[in-house]
Amino acid sequence: MRKRTTPTLEITLREYLLDHIEALPTPLAVFVVAMLPVFELRGAIPAGYAMGMNQPLLIYLLAVAGNFVPVLPIILGLGPAERLLRRYPFWDRFFNWLFKRTVARSDVIKKYESLGLILFVAIPLPMTGAWTGSIAAYLFKLPLRMALPCIILGILIAGVVVSLLSQGVISLWN
Repeated sequence: MRKRTTPTLEITLREYLLDHIEALPTPLAVFVVAMLPVFELRGAIPAGYAMGMNQPLLIYLLAVAGNFVPVLPIILGLGPAERLLRRYPFWDRFFNWLFKRTVARSDVIKKYESLGLILFVAIPLPMTGAWTGSIAAYLFKLPLRMALPCIILGILIAGVVVSLLSQGVISLWN
């Protein structure tokens, strides 16, 4: 467990996650980080190297697999969850915020559909990736048979891009 830098009894979500992820075996930690929103494989691949893994293919495969895990539950479960939770003001505000942010960043999906979704997931920038791409697929009512292959291809491309960037940074560092 990590030593806390603050003497308070409160623990932030970030500290909580770091404490528990550091306790996992490194390959499992890479897989778990890739499943998390915001981090996804963009955080998991560099984390794998930072935690001492030196097998680029294994890091890539773990990150891609972990990043794919939430895709189907998001696409298939977001509709029922939204219908159930929108009755409550907190969740109604949350869904409004989430959908507004997703739509604001997904012009490329509206314009180019399949290719746009692939690019949206593949480009390693904040508020893009498998989580947001899955939410966008739900919002734009893209058929699962179209959305799923696009998101998978986007994840594979993003993994290659982040792996190459990570290797480049490591090469420059050494």
